[in-house]
Amino acid sequence: MENTAVHPEFADHTVATPVVEKAAIQLGRTDSTNKDDIKVEVEAVEELDLYRPLKLYDSGVPEENILSARAVIVGILLGALVNASNLYLGLKTGNTFGASMFGAIFGYGILKTFSRTNLPIIGGPFGPQENSIVQAAATGSGGIAGLFVAGLPAMYLLGTMGENTKPINDFGKLITITIVCSFFGLFFVTPLRKFFIIRVGRELRLMFPSPTAVALTIQSMHAGAAGAATAIKKLKALSLAFGLALIQKVASIYATGVLYDWHFFTWIHVWSNYTSWAMHIESWGWWFEITPAFIGSGMLIGMNSALSMFGGAFLAWGVIGPLLVFTGECQGKLQIPDDPNWKDWYSYASLSNLGKGAPSPRYWLLWPGVMIMVCTSMAELFVQYKVIWYAFKVIGHRFSVSVNDFLVKRGKHSEYFASRAAQDVKGTDDMIEDPATPDQQVPLAVWSIGLLATTVLAMLVFHFQWGMNPGLTILACVLGFLFSFLAIQIGAVTDQTPLTAASKASQLVFGAATSGKGYSIIDAQRLNLVAGSLASGAADVATSLTGDFRTGFLLGTPPVKQWYAQAMGTLISVFLAPGLFVLFTTAYPCILDGSDHCAFGVPSVAAWAAVARAVTDPSVHIPATAGYFAIAMGLFSVAQVVFRHYYLVGERAKYQIWLPNWGAVALSFVLPNPVFTTSALFGAIIAKLWRHYNLAAFDIYCYAIAAGFIAGEGLGGVVAAVLQIADVSGDRYGTTVGCPGGYC
Repeated sequence: MENTAVHPEFADHTVATPVVEKAAIQLGRTDSTNKDDIKVEVEAVEELDLYRPLKLYDSGVPEENILSARAVIVGILLGALVNASNLYLGLKTGNTFGASMFGAIFGYGILKTFSRTNLPIIGGPFGPQENSIVQAAATGSGGIAGLFVAGLPAMYLLGTMGENTKPINDFGKLITITIVCSFFGLFFVTPLRKFFIIRVGRELRLMFPSPTAVALTIQSMHAGAAGAATAIKKLKALSLAFGLALIQKVASIYATGVLYDWHFFTWIHVWSNYTSWAMHIESWGWWFEITPAFIGSGMLIGMNSALSMFGGAFLAWGVIGPLLVFTGECQGKLQIPDDPNWKDWYSYASLSNLGKGAPSPRYWLLWPGVMIMVCTSMAELFVQYKVIWYAFKVIGHRFSVSVNDFLVKRGKHSEYFASRAAQDVKGTDDMIEDPATPDQQVPLAVWSIGLLATTVLAMLVFHFQWGMNPGLTILACVLGFLFSFLAIQIGAVTDQTPLTAASKASQLVFGAATSGKGYSIIDAQRLNLVAGSLASGAADVATSLTGDFRTGFLLGTPPVKQWYAQAMGTLISVFLAPGLFVLFTTAYPCILDGSDHCAFGVPSVAAWAAVARAVTDPSVHIPATAGYFAIAMGLFSVAQVVFRHYYLVGERAKYQIWLPNWGAVALSFVLPNPVFTTSALFGAIIAKLWRHYNLAAFDIYCYAIAAGFIAGEGLGGVVAAVLQIADVSGDRYGTTVGCPGGYC
């Protein structure tokens, strides 16, 4: 599961924006009649320092009660919409998206309307800091969906939860593991705010692209009358895109082959009286899907990432896959064995019957994909070895200071801690000044007691409900912390959180830790998936909270109030996400049985299950050719990271945009077909042309429309699940015209 959205604020178009127009955009004033009026502010904008708090518009009314009931409730409700979207999108594609920008823009529109009334609680002034509370609460309630689109459903797929067990019967267990993963990440990352945001932010160029874009958007929306006008435009665009995507998704379940999936090669096959070559291409997933979510995603990620995804898909499903089948290394599975009209329609994405004959191309391609993800993420980490060394120095120094202060207060002395506390950690002279006063920080007692309590809870829950001994639980917690540390650092630079790499690395570690310890295959697989879920879930929550801290830092929001807002949102998500998972699996049982004909491709679920089987089941092997190819691709991706970091610098840095994004390439290897990469490329082309021909409109509307598309289709998927349970869905009242063999 990855979070790959990149905000257009940081795309390459900003460098070409004229100075005055750039100032207008940053100040939220895009009306051409106002540009002459802001020339005096150009100098200030050009000197914008994104490692210091932003200058906010002075409304004359101080923000006193920013942690308001209206901000928290609205944020939680908006985040709940994104949570529902993420369950739907994650089960389809393995990707999830953050709720921060969606909450910031929609929250502005709702609370700005409330602020114009004199009603108690919901009325009164509304400013940028309260806006940041809305998005923090939205981030909390919109999170942790990743657990339910990867590791946890993989347990059901492998049968580790018991025979005939359904998620609705395990609802209590799902809630407790969600609580552990969510609050463990929330508590342990809290003291790291100062490290990532204050101590090393400037030195390591930790930009946090999406959280910074959220802060700039909130700043611009609150920049007086012009900012409010721009905000209304964004809100209208987001609302329209959200509504259209929702309607399109719900309508499409009644005519999927017409309103959603366009199977061009199936059409050719039918028009040629079932005698054409076209089904050979159809079998590899080359059709076009009108998916607003991934078209919107393509509008955000830019041409480089979109082309990398499409190039990876073409390499995987247009070159390597067919060659593997041609040489007999892999084999497909007939979709409809008894129908001669569809004798050339195969599935090459099945992950069933592993260890019994030649595997599917998807299983073979999984290993290069995972290897590239892990190698790229680790390489990005290792080229920043100075960062890691400095991090340990700072942590060690702060620990020595704390111990020394504790001893001094009690009239004792330790030469060891005193000498190290007196040492100056190199680089602190460039440290950013923290705008938050001591009373605005999250209290030590809150996060330390919370961390201790969740660790104890983890040991109890994992022992009694999942059969994991306390030693392995501690190992899982340590891995969760380490991978979170890495995920935050890499995400702060690249805006791509390597949760997949973190989870797969954790699975490999636990595969070694449980090997030869007397566990049955089923028990070892359950422990493997639980441990990976803890590492991935904790890293997800920790990265989100750190991003919120970055947004709050730029807007001057007290971190303690952001923390409480996100904690309240997270408390809702630990019940909401399991509930939505039960909803989807009840409506679509195929999610958990690995069926080839399912509305959800569940790529992350299949990948987690395959890795768990490979490291625990002696009968399941990684094909030798896949292993060799994976090693070669991993080394090549590492070489590119080193080449980019050490050679393409200075004057040569402009050539970096021509290098492929190997994380995006790897994602294409893991996906069950190339259909989503095609939609993302289509969205990226739209954004490219739009940006070229109308930059001002692009800067106002692009992210809002994309966010609306993503959330709208996701919520439409929830509505479709409800209709499926009510037995009034497309299965009963729809048509399969345009679908191969009657399946879409």
